Amino acid sequence: MPNRVAYLGPRGTYTEIAAIKYAPSSELIPFLTVAAVAASVDNGMAEEGVVAIENSLEGSVTDTLDLLIHDSSLFIRQEMVLPINHHLLVQSGTIASNVNIILSHPQALGQCRRFLGHFFPNAKMVASLSTAAAVEKVTSGSGDMAAIGNLRAAEIYEAEILESNIQDTDQINLTRFVVLDHEDHPVTGNDKTSLCFSFTDDKPGLLYKSLGEFVSRNINLAKVESRPTRESLGRYIFLVDLHGHRQDPSVKEALKNLEEQASMLKIFGSYPQYTANFV
Repeated sequence: MPNRVAYLGPRGTYTEIAAIKYAPSSELIPFLTVAAVAASVDNGMAEEGVVAIENSLEGSVTDTLDLLIHDSSLFIRQEMVLPINHHLLVQSGTIASNVNIILSHPQALGQCRRFLGHFFPNAKMVASLSTAAAVEKVTSGSGDMAAIGNLRAAEIYEAEILESNIQDTDQINLTRFVVLDHEDHPVTGNDKTSLCFSFTDDKPGLLYKSLGEFVSRNINLAKVESRPTRESLGRYIFLVDLHGHRQDPSVKEALKNLEEQASMLKIFGSYPQYTANFV
């Protein structure tokens, strides 16, 4: 286990809960942005960093994807998936009818959109850097605010629970977290690989042919999505999660052929698939 693990803070975030689960005996160091978490690993303040990358309701965490695509040479070394239960937290004594401002991380606000629209249609939604930062602000501010956060944040900042389990699903709300390191994980036999690629040209069949490199080798694609290149409208970077390690012969061959077709290929890392039974 690493001695020091960075995470998106402050204390009481869902990412801290993931970091505690991943490295319970390590020193956990909070940072206020995903970029700062990565920078701390780059400069040696921490050996590894934990950040969220995907949620089952709101999809990908774009800050993390954009960091991996454009701004970091770190690798994904591990992944973990945790159930997320959101609660509406307030300063002690606050009543629902007085709440007209609701703060949280944009992902949490999006995951509770139905609840908020139904019970607080006139409240102002304010984005925070993290759920815990929102809870901390609410408990130290006026009595017209509420925050979306978890039970750990409620305990740390002495918040009162106004409503429990407010996420917009009858199913389990899951978030996938990844551990960033200078190296990815050795082959285990039950691995995933994450990568991105793009094309300079724009012509029919480019993406079809590229993904065919995996299909023809019976490599399962767990996720395919796109992000803007930041260079011009209508130009995209494609992101893929696939089953297998980049050192597996079939995956290695597919990646070699893909690199010949694409103008840019970046491998985010290979790492063990996380398995858990959520009931």
